[in-house]
Amino acid sequence: MATPKYKRVILKLSGEALAGQQGFGIDPNVIHNIAQQLAEVVELKVEVAVVVGGGNIWRGISGSSKGMDRATADYMGMLATVLNALALQDALEHLRVDTRVQTSVEMRQVAEPYIRRRAIRHLEKGRVVILAGGTGNPYFSTDTTAALRAAEIEAEVILMAKNGVDGVYNADPQEDPDAVKYDELGFFDVLSQGLGIMDSTATSLCMDNDIPILVFALNEIGNIRRAVMGESLGTIVRRKTRA
Repeated sequence: MATPKYKRVILKLSGEALAGQQGFGIDPNVIHNIAQQLAEVVELKVEVAVVVGGGNIWRGISGSSKGMDRATADYMGMLATVLNALALQDALEHLRVDTRVQTSVEMRQVAEPYIRRRAIRHLEKGRVVILAGGTGNPYFSTDTTAALRAAEIEAEVILMAKNGVDGVYNADPQEDPDAVKYDELGFFDVLSQGLGIMDSTATSLCMDNDIPILVFALNEIGNIRRAVMGESLGTIVRRKTRA
């Protein structure tokens, strides 16, 4: 059996990806497919933490743009990520994959509080750790959460699983048929060109801590496994590009 390229990874799932074609809520088929892919990765003895967004249920920035207090809107978004985390946990446990949900906002009846050392210990025991609640603070995205948690647990890469796009392009491929896909980028390229892989805070945090980001399509079955095996797919963002 081939050896995985990465031992410990963070998988970043957007809330929109969990909604599937319906565009809102949680699509059970999408959740099941993700859980199956994660089960395959766990069998390879790869340690997996998942950071989930909540945009399929509520987006804090949308609420604040309509006059809602930004902090209140962001806290509502944090709660939305917990709903997604519990749905993913249920799907994984139906496949007999051990999981733990940890939240930055305490709600002990449904999840553990996020504790760095406890999260690492779960990973070492082969459990999938689903990280919900964002950073626990308003004004920070779940992309920033992924970068922060990756640095804390010493993940080797952030896997950015996208819905409907297979990498990073110089323009929107759905609007521009001449858009060019990048195989590799540097962090400064992402920031200077405003490519929108992550927000600038998250990108800077990855750059400062030398955490590569792999952007790839979620909707192709087996892509998460391919990513951890180091196969060529998507776009890799890292500190230095090859000559």
